[in-house]
Amino acid sequence: MNTSIFEEQRKVPRTLSARALSQVKNNGALWAFFLLLLINILITPNFLQIQTLYVNLTQVATVAIVAIGMTLVIASGGIDLSVGALMALAGTIAPMIFLSDFAASSPALGLFLAIVVAIAVAGLAGLFNGYLISVYKIQPIIATLILFISGRGIAQVLTNGELQTFDNPSFEFIGTGRILGVPVQAIITIVLALSIAWVIKRSIYGRFLLAVGGNEKAAELAGVPAKKIKMITYMVCGLLAGIAGLISTAINSASDANQTGQLMELDAISAAIVGGVLLTGGKAPILGAVLGAAIIQLVGYTLLANGVHDAVAMVAKAVIIIVAVYLQQVKGAK
Repeated sequence: MNTSIFEEQRKVPRTLSARALSQVKNNGALWAFFLLLLINILITPNFLQIQTLYVNLTQVATVAIVAIGMTLVIASGGIDLSVGALMALAGTIAPMIFLSDFAASSPALGLFLAIVVAIAVAGLAGLFNGYLISVYKIQPIIATLILFISGRGIAQVLTNGELQTFDNPSFEFIGTGRILGVPVQAIITIVLALSIAWVIKRSIYGRFLLAVGGNEKAAELAGVPAKKIKMITYMVCGLLAGIAGLISTAINSASDANQTGQLMELDAISAAIVGGVLLTGGKAPILGAVLGAAIIQLVGYTLLANGVHDAVAMVAKAVIIIVAVYLQQVKGAK
């Protein structure tokens, strides 16, 4: 009896340590985020100041919004390289409308149309991507490469390649405004993330999306409308890119077709991967994508705030992606 008691006592710490290790593995992104916070508190000057929080929220919001859309697309078994170009396109169209003569005579309606039309155009562009992929069976990386090139080109043609500057406090509010001290863009990000996370978890669309990403042929045999699900998914990704483009344009009080959304597709993919999305599809951790965007942002901020060159920050992001992919493969092997 005494021997069995001692054996049980030895099993308890082993069980606890195994559980703790499992928690670390399953919530690696969250632990990495807390570790980054701790490191910054210890070594980064003025990190705990409220202005530092605002700076990071401002820089992470657009990446997080696009990363949510990218997570949906990857969960469907695809990829979208056009999100940066769609940001530029939406950011170009909105000022053209609210700076027009029509908007001058009816500012409220002009601003409303500017926002709605810009987001709608980005959504239709995403739907175009989904149509090529689902109907014509074009590889996602090729299909979205079309708008990756032409989307930004269209935006540059619309503005003659010139910077559009403006002074419209109502529009700029979505990028620089605050509600009860919280940046509006952060509120938009949180609302979008929680809403889409709920849709993925509770709706038929969410179940169908994960089924298509997990095994498209099996999903189709089970009656899932795979083509429709893919088109909706790419459209939503386009809509989210359009929203991010408007926020970016509002922050800068200018529309720059050459720079808006530049390399955003890479940051969004990075955030989605760090957040836990499987490159093979079938999993859509929406809140994880937001957390991944925060980690990517914090890594860059930590290095730059401590005098490390921007090129090193880019290398650090690459290392994070490699580690995240490696951990996914390890989990998959088990």
